[in-house]
Amino acid sequence: MNRLFQWGPVVLWAAVIFAFSSVPSLGTDLGVWDTVLRKCAHATEYAILALLLYRAFSRELPAFLIGFAYAVTDELHQAFVRGRHASPFDVAMDAAGLALGLLLLHATRLTVQSQRG
Repeated sequence: MNRLFQWGPVVLWAAVIFAFSSVPSLGTDLGVWDTVLRKCAHATEYAILALLLYRAFSRELPAFLIGFAYAVTDELHQAFVRGRHASPFDVAMDAAGLALGLLLLHATRLTVQSQRG
C-alpha cells in the first residue's frame, strides 16, 4: 500500500503527460503566444513530475534522471503522433521544468527552516 501511495501519483501524472502528447495538435492560433504557452506548459508539467518523483525517491538526482528519461521517451512518442514531432528543444524545456520543480522544493524548505529559527 505504501508503494501505491508513493508511486501512484507519479504514474497518474505520467499518464496525463502521455495523454496530452497523444493529441494531434494543441495549437491555439495565438501566434508567438501559442509557442510561449506550450513551452511554459512543458516546464510546468515536468516541474510537477519532478516533485512527485522526489516524493517517491526522496532524492534529487534519481528524480531528475528518471524525469529526464521520461521526457526523452515522451518526445519519441510524439514522433509517432500525426501532427506532432519530436523536439530536442522540448526535452530541454522539460529538463528545465524538472530543475525548476526541484529548486522550488529546496527554496520552500529553506524558507520553512529559516522561519523555524
